[in-house]
Amino acid sequence: MALALAVVVSLPYWLFQMLRHGKYRRGLTERLGAVSKHLRLPAADEPVIWIHAVSVGEVLAILELAKELQRRLPSHSLYVSTVTDTGQELARKHFGEDRVFYFPMDFALAIRPYLRALRPKLVIVAETEFWPNFMRLAHDEGARITVVNARISDRSFPQYRRFRGLIGKVLAHVELFLAQTPEDADRLQAIGACAHKIHVSGNMKFDVAAPVSPPVVECLRASFAANGSGPVIVCGSTVDGEEPFLLEAFEDVLKKYPNGVMILGPRHPERFPAVAAYLKERSIRFYRRSQWQEESLSGRVLLLDSIGELAAIYGIADIAFVGGSLVPRGGHNIIEPAQHGRAIVVGTYTENFRDIVTLFQRRDAVKIADPGELSTTFLTLLAEPEERNRLGDRAAETVRAQAGATARTADAIEDLLARQ
Repeated sequence: MALALAVVVSLPYWLFQMLRHGKYRRGLTERLGAVSKHLRLPAADEPVIWIHAVSVGEVLAILELAKELQRRLPSHSLYVSTVTDTGQELARKHFGEDRVFYFPMDFALAIRPYLRALRPKLVIVAETEFWPNFMRLAHDEGARITVVNARISDRSFPQYRRFRGLIGKVLAHVELFLAQTPEDADRLQAIGACAHKIHVSGNMKFDVAAPVSPPVVECLRASFAANGSGPVIVCGSTVDGEEPFLLEAFEDVLKKYPNGVMILGPRHPERFPAVAAYLKERSIRFYRRSQWQEESLSGRVLLLDSIGELAAIYGIADIAFVGGSLVPRGGHNIIEPAQHGRAIVVGTYTENFRDIVTLFQRRDAVKIADPGELSTTFLTLLAEPEERNRLGDRAAETVRAQAGATARTADAIEDLLARQ
């Protein structure tokens, strides 16, 4: 009842997002419970594992786990659900559209058709997608539920703890929690999860394989070499309110390095037009990635209005800035540029990835800067290539040292399935 009321109250927000940004329109019938026609339905005796990964970050985190489970449990079929369009596209790319669908809304009428169609033996939920009706109904249908790569953010922890009684009833349906850190394990227990169900397995995002470079990466390298362009600052996953700070810092960089290049990748595709309009308004010379024909980028911004290329493009950066961190949005994952051994800069708002950022800070593998320090930080790193390279080397080593969470997670899942 409380959930239904919450959905009704929030309905204007969802309608606004659909009308203004086009969010949640795609897959609407699937979200409402119509089993997608493109799904390959399992045979009657075919054991199914349903993995739910809300968006791109979670899909990336579970990719290696999915491969490992397919290797260890070849008789099981894997199906993947997502909430966001970008997560859906990435999941379909890796698993095929006959195994991927939009996660149904958390109403029994929407969930039951998928449970009847897939009959999952195991449900794997990535990170913190605690949907009460889904978990209750999946459990009632005999599915075993595990939450992998579990984390409780600084922002959500007080809310969960305030409603510990209700959350505890939801978490009771979960048989196994595999937390990223001891602190996440403690927080899970504090919000109502049973201590004996919680184990620390590490963060699977450290096991994400570096992406295969798309053709645009070599095109950019060739363009930079031919036109003497550089240095290159890649600003990825930026959010509303960050571009003004970054572009102001880039203008300062151009005063000393007139052939400098900024590659600017907004986090959300629906912001591409707004960022392009802002660049025009400020009379900043730029190309949209979708329209770039390998012209010189010296002294210009390349607006990365594409999906799935940012992770590889970090590899051509002299400096990588990771967004969501100059304004209070909690930050985004810094592992992708670290895999390439790039010098990484973030803002001061990194609570969503507190453990990762703290780990990198301990190893002196990331620079923290508030908006007023961006210009100085960029210029200092560009003037000191040896220190910049050392920073990147420490970042890459930090990623290598944290590997292994995926194997530990697969071990725990295999053990769970083996129990009576």
